[in-house]
Amino acid sequence: MKLYESDHTKFMRELFEKNPELAEDQKEARAIWWDKKLDLEERKRFKESSVPQKAYVYFGK
Repeated sequence: MKLYESDHTKFMRELFEKNPELAEDQKEARAIWWDKKLDLEERKRFKESSVPQKAYVYFGK
């Protein structure tokens, strides 16, 4: 019995089979945007400097 495979899963599997270099490109792109070391002092200053948002910002007074 064959298990169900979604169209998206099939597309991604075939894409990576045709372009094996995409896996490395994906890791490099992730490193640019997500894999960062956190500076706790900077994070603390950022959190302290935030301004609370009003309850419903779409309408003025």
